[in-house]
Amino acid sequence: MHTVGELLTSWRRRRRLSQLDLAIAADVSPRHVSLVETGRSHPSAPMILRLADHLDVPLRDRNRLLLAAGFAPRFPERPLDDDELAAAHRAVARVIRAHEPFPAVVVDGRWDVIMTNRAVEPFFAHVSPDLLRPPVNLVRLGLDPRGLAPLVVNLADVRAMFRARIGRQLAAAPDPALTALYEELLGPGAEEGTEPSIESDVAIPMHLRVDGQDLRLFSTITTFGSPRDVTLDEVAVEMYYPADPESTAYFEAGGPPEGGLAS
Repeated sequence: MHTVGELLTSWRRRRRLSQLDLAIAADVSPRHVSLVETGRSHPSAPMILRLADHLDVPLRDRNRLLLAAGFAPRFPERPLDDDELAAAHRAVARVIRAHEPFPAVVVDGRWDVIMTNRAVEPFFAHVSPDLLRPPVNLVRLGLDPRGLAPLVVNLADVRAMFRARIGRQLAAAPDPALTALYEELLGPGAEEGTEPSIESDVAIPMHLRVDGQDLRLFSTITTFGSPRDVTLDEVAVEMYYPADPESTAYFEAGGPPEGGLAS
């Protein structure tokens, strides 16, 4: 098990900061940072959190820092449907319902689907039941041949998007499960298909062909501001918008169907 000093050193180097840089940002002496990192000084819990804040350490890893130093975790991790997160759950549900008739999904930090709105349901009819067993992973749904991949015309663009986003996640914070997902679906052995294309100078859409209908969608991502819970720190709401009038008409004509993965 790593010491708190070793973990802080790793985070500092990941952020490409010197001990002096961190000391100035946290308003402590460089010597104190050095003593903490080498284990010659045992930091208090407030000092650990102070340094972690300036290193932009995710809440899950702040708990690990505290545990490594012998302190209790400060940030709880509860399911989004937990009673303590009821207000947040209602807010997310309201956002994705209001986005109908266009699709929206809620994912955690490993891209497992937590909630969807009703507009997502028709697309699951094209997905193997194996991929719909919890936890349902959005990356696997999008790239697996048993999932939505056969419907995605610009699969190389979608794969490149996932590769860039998950690559940034891993660069910001290591995660073994996310690394395994990346290596499985996006690593050197992943099928590349055609070269990525550029269809727009605004945003690269996801181009789907469903029952002979061409759909082009782009997405936005919403996260919680200043969360104090590990789940809320990692959850993201991804909302898809039609990129052309034909796609808009498709969704508006059909309307949201009944049902959904979660509510």
